[in-house]
Amino acid sequence: MDFFSKPQTSSSAIKIVKPENGDALLPPFTKPPRKDLSQRHCKNVHIYGQCKFENQGCPYYHPPQESDTPRADSPIGPSLSAQAINAPVFVPKAPPTAAASPTASDTDIFQAPSTQFPPASPYARSPAPQQNDYPAHEPYDSDAYNQGLESLETRMADLDFEGDYSGYGTEYDAGGLDASFYSTGPIFVRQPLNYHLYTPVAAARPSNAPPNHFIPPSADLRERLQQQSETVRGIAPAGLNVPEEMSGYHTLVPLDSPSAPNERRRFGNWFSSVYRAINSVDGLPYALRRVESFRLINQTAFQPIDVWSNIHHPGIVHVHEAFTTRAFNDNSLVVAYTYHPNAQTLYDLHFKSRTQQQQFPNSRFHPPPSQNLIPERTIWSYIVQIASAVKKVHDLGQAVRMIDISKILVTAQNRVRVGSCGIIDILMHETPQDMTILQQEDLHMFGRLVFALCTLNPSGASSGNFSKSLELMGRNYTADMKNVALYLISKSGPHRTIGQLFDIINTKVVAEMDDALMATDTLEHELRGELENARLVRLMCKFGFINERPEFARDPRWSETGDRYIIKLFRDYVFHQVDEHGNPVISMSHVLTCMNKLDAGSDERVMLVARDEQSCLVVTYKEIKQCMESAFGEMMYMNTSSGAIRK
Repeated sequence: MDFFSKPQTSSSAIKIVKPENGDALLPPFTKPPRKDLSQRHCKNVHIYGQCKFENQGCPYYHPPQESDTPRADSPIGPSLSAQAINAPVFVPKAPPTAAASPTASDTDIFQAPSTQFPPASPYARSPAPQQNDYPAHEPYDSDAYNQGLESLETRMADLDFEGDYSGYGTEYDAGGLDASFYSTGPIFVRQPLNYHLYTPVAAARPSNAPPNHFIPPSADLRERLQQQSETVRGIAPAGLNVPEEMSGYHTLVPLDSPSAPNERRRFGNWFSSVYRAINSVDGLPYALRRVESFRLINQTAFQPIDVWSNIHHPGIVHVHEAFTTRAFNDNSLVVAYTYHPNAQTLYDLHFKSRTQQQQFPNSRFHPPPSQNLIPERTIWSYIVQIASAVKKVHDLGQAVRMIDISKILVTAQNRVRVGSCGIIDILMHETPQDMTILQQEDLHMFGRLVFALCTLNPSGASSGNFSKSLELMGRNYTADMKNVALYLISKSGPHRTIGQLFDIINTKVVAEMDDALMATDTLEHELRGELENARLVRLMCKFGFINERPEFARDPRWSETGDRYIIKLFRDYVFHQVDEHGNPVISMSHVLTCMNKLDAGSDERVMLVARDEQSCLVVTYKEIKQCMESAFGEMMYMNTSSGAIRK
């Protein structure tokens, strides 16, 4: 299969290719000794049924004619037939046993229509249908043509005689033959691709399906992940008045925008700020919410943090710990949360541009207000995710107490999490309230959030804007959205629970689950394309350890006559190729293809040419892999005793 790899430069080496059939695996043919002409069967009898020179001096043997129908009462003798005597050497001679004449059912097994093509292997022939029952059959003998008076027509007929006559195969003992010798493997047009390649995998979803609700396209997803990685490694700009270390956290970076309005940073009567910091214990980044100028009087105020640290939900930013510090030259309360890089609040994502438009109403760069509205499908997704988080908290006997557009984070496409949980519990520790009332307040805050999202107005549920907000919702959204908002914000009527809300939005929950499952399939599809990276990196590391080591400079195994020399040549074949003008060839596809074939140990042959182009080797990828594994294994064995291996 030389179309996979071709030598880059001309060479006098002769390429060795794999035989196309199994004939090359047979032992070399040895010419049989010449027989006496009187014991050689005449070819004319086998071809034409008779020899017209039989009584005119033909020197070959002419067997006597027998009747076409064999006699049933004449058993076959124990002596070997003439065909068995003249059979090829691979026919075993079984002990002589008496056998009855073949029955009709036995002969049917060997019969085949005359239109059948001959089998692929010349040694696994199928007998043709019976026409004449001849007593014997002699295989092909080249000497017969040198001495007989046969025409070109006779020779052509001899090449195809097996399709016209039968009766010879029944005299062979098929049970004594080696089945593995006669079996022929599958014939491939080209070598099977048994090595790993970057072949396209099945699509996670049809091409005509709508865009995924949670996962962006592959290119955008990769860009977003790279941006998050860069954000985690970023450092704070110079000139910021932040401490270098604080209660086991270092490398503090402010996350609040300097232009953020103060009301977005308030917790009741306290101002707060957010930082990203690295934990000295595990080395992971965390988000630190600092409440300024807060003096903690009783340590029991941290008890709610112990409860929140045990709440794990995909719609809640996880709480890790809380502590007080004077690193900012004041009494500050700090709560550590899981850090989500490049996360935005609902206010930053949907309301900040609206605020700028209100400040500059005559700007031509701002679209009409109706075009800035959040799509209803997105709002339903926010409602389902937030409702799921609230239900988790309420089922544990707690209250969220912080459902606001400035505290809910958008961590991915249409993916929201409730943040800043547990802080109000610490700040309001000395004023205990009934948990049932607090849970009802959660639903009311949830309703205000829905009004704000539908109207893009943080105070859309206030008394002055309530009627106008209802009119706007009725004009741009369905009646189900309006009913959910009214149910949540209403304080009159019977006792409300978050479970009753799920009874109202059950159809939206099903749609959200479908999108979540589709997102899982998409992520799995994206992950499948990254499986090759680790395998190729390990293979490249092995090459880096083996090649060009000074201690192998005088090793004869690495010389031009050693068995390890092919590793050097293969390295040049993969990475040091040049074009016809001597310029380097930079081809990632060539490198990946060669490394994948090497890792799988393909039987494909490749020609490795020395740098001086005076010698070359034709080897398989399997042999190169064995040589490389052997060299790397010896290196590991030499370093095991000294403990130099590092995982």
